[in-house]
Amino acid sequence: MIRMRPSRVLKKMREGSVATSVMVNIHDPRVSEIAAQSGFDCIWIDTEHNSTSLQDLENHVRAAKIYDTDVVVRVPRGSYSDLIHPLEVDATGIMVPHLMNVEEARKVAWSTKFHPKGRRPLDGGSADGVYCRVPVEEYIRHANEERFVIVQIEDPEPLEELDEIAAVDGIDMLLFGPGDFSHGLGIPGDFDDPRVDEARKKVAQAAHSHGKFAGTVGSPANLRKLAAEGFHFVNLGADVIALTTYFSELRNAIGEL
Repeated sequence: MIRMRPSRVLKKMREGSVATSVMVNIHDPRVSEIAAQSGFDCIWIDTEHNSTSLQDLENHVRAAKIYDTDVVVRVPRGSYSDLIHPLEVDATGIMVPHLMNVEEARKVAWSTKFHPKGRRPLDGGSADGVYCRVPVEEYIRHANEERFVIVQIEDPEPLEELDEIAAVDGIDMLLFGPGDFSHGLGIPGDFDDPRVDEARKKVAQAAHSHGKFAGTVGSPANLRKLAAEGFHFVNLGADVIALTTYFSELRNAIGEL
């Protein structure tokens, strides 16, 4: 019997470990393949800020699956199709940016989870349903249990309803975004401001209080600290940073010819 692929990230988080990801901005799926070979649990593909096409996304997912690596897609703010298409090409999760209130969270859950949690459009004829080779009952069950929906808390406004957002059935993870949060406070890039620190901890606490996972961005230097705060999912870097760092170091190493 052909089965749908389970989530490596969910397995790790459910076991109490921290899942790690790296962001891929470059369209070439070989970048995701290299990142997956390196041992990351997840590849974060960003379509909020980049022009990655649906066809590009399909190839990134295929490249990552070779090494049993998850793909989470940060979607643009748009229609329900923007939420569903990444899941149908078998991305393991989606991330909705700039969630502002509990009503938006309910709409996201309604659009991305199948019965009885929501009313996600039912098909099964794409990669996630193994092209109609999985019985519909199994497809629905597996999609609800082994695919995850992340909402980003990256603005001051949703803090007023943070507990209610965390309680929404069908939202699997709250992910704190310090960059835009600092921007929203009028102090862009000041991640050491106490208000940013306090908000990050509130997100983790709210997620825990409702049995949800908490995620954020970090680095190897603060990974242990974030894990101690209760974060289950941490993005540790990006392909563009790796390339700019390597090229700069290489050029600096040769000095003036």
